[in-house]
Amino acid sequence: MNASAILPLRPSLYADTAVAPTPTPPLVGDRDVAVAIVGGGFTGLSTALHLAEQGVKAIVLEAQQPGWGASGNNGGQVNPGLKHDPDQIEADFGADLGGRMIRFSYGTTNYTFDLIRRYQIPCEARQGGTLRAAYNEASAAAIEATAKQCIRRNMPVTLLSREQMRETTGADRYLCAMLDSRGGDLHPLSYARGLARAAISAGAAVHGETPALSLSREGAHWRIDAPRGIVRAEKVLLATNGFTDNLWPGLRRTVVPVFSSIAATAPLPDDVAREIMPTRSVLYESGHITVYYRIDSHNRLLMGGRGPMRWISKPSDVAYLIRYAERLWPCLKGVTWTHGWNSRLAITPDHYPHVHEPAENLLISLGCNGRGVALSTAMGGQLARRLIGGKDAEIDMPVTGIKPMPMHAFWPLGVTAAVLTGRVRDRLGL
Repeated sequence: MNASAILPLRPSLYADTAVAPTPTPPLVGDRDVAVAIVGGGFTGLSTALHLAEQGVKAIVLEAQQPGWGASGNNGGQVNPGLKHDPDQIEADFGADLGGRMIRFSYGTTNYTFDLIRRYQIPCEARQGGTLRAAYNEASAAAIEATAKQCIRRNMPVTLLSREQMRETTGADRYLCAMLDSRGGDLHPLSYARGLARAAISAGAAVHGETPALSLSREGAHWRIDAPRGIVRAEKVLLATNGFTDNLWPGLRRTVVPVFSSIAATAPLPDDVAREIMPTRSVLYESGHITVYYRIDSHNRLLMGGRGPMRWISKPSDVAYLIRYAERLWPCLKGVTWTHGWNSRLAITPDHYPHVHEPAENLLISLGCNGRGVALSTAMGGQLARRLIGGKDAEIDMPVTGIKPMPMHAFWPLGVTAAVLTGRVRDRLGL
């Protein structure tokens, strides 16, 4: 995508139902600030808010409008933890940093809901729990192992049996699941707009339709050129995630941008909605290709998963998700599906979030690997601490060097092949 192309908000259920945005006009003229942030998703907006709370003058430059990307177009699940199990995290990073990563990542959901309450952000937030569900023996064994590791660390998780899952989901597909009571859901575009409003009210500046065209050193400061203005900043944060371009050399080739798609029904009749996820927890499946879903606060079913590696705009574009929903709940046959949409998120090769400091006073954060709502919100506090305190300010994520992926140009073929292979393996229970 051309960094200077200004695009309208893509059609989605969220675009049709979100709260009105706070004005974020394009940058016009030159600005001098303490911190410039490139990217107006959850990471950038949360960091700007945390900086402003501490009196630091920050500016957010967003190429489109706040929440335009995956932040405003995701499944709306507020899930704790990282991709890897706690024992694996400690094995990879040691007891000290690994332990801090576990405590931080599994605490991100409470952090997010507390922030929403503190700023009274209207985003349909509910803390009804997250279910990680298994439908074959291999994934059931993995989930049981995860639950044991979490219970050993005194986390509020419960292992649910097949019968309990039938009662919880209204479906007969699942062998077991781990319920983490700290999870939940929200309206992501309303949340992004609420974060922008909170950041602005705290003293940050947020400019939409302001792509960062170049980043360079100018004396002791960083200079960011935009179409109608220039920002000079003491420090810079790049938080562009699935829309990372060539603003910093090699960075684009450190992540794989993957499309995640969602289909949504019209509001379901109360009797039908009561049969599906009656506890209103959110669920994601443990498989080679993740499917995730929830019932929103208006009785709509939102089914998500990997879809076409291109933009979509209607539910028929992800008909496989609709067929899968009808397989789980036959009562949905004949129900109207009103929306189908997607966006790009960033996957890292090791499935950990990546934080980089490739130059003095330049910080980069990207790669939430599908856990962006809570993780990127809480990362805002971590990144603000690092931006204020510098390298002496320890954070609860590793700070690593930039390592571009070899053969990165072939990622679309690789992702498509992985999705197709994963679906086959899931069907066969491998």
